[in-house]
Amino acid sequence: MDNKAPRNKINWFPSIDQDKCTGCRECFKFCSHKVFDWDEKKGRPVVANPYDCVVGCMTCSTSVCKQGALSHPTLKQLKEMMEKASQ
Repeated sequence: MDNKAPRNKINWFPSIDQDKCTGCRECFKFCSHKVFDWDEKKGRPVVANPYDCVVGCMTCSTSVCKQGALSHPTLKQLKEMMEKASQ
């Protein structure tokens, strides 16, 4: 997406529903941008580098996580964030 707003002003990254997460590691293995770290104690992923998530990408939540444990803001929310951050 073409935007002049600083990346750290756009809160676009996945959220994890820990109740739905089974610890399958698919999101952790999939994300080449290293958004996720692995919590060994809990056996679950954590969003450790949220601003490394590519703005507009939802692949981990729409295709990778079969349990539906990941979610992103809506595209409408993204547009609003980008407009606000560009001001």
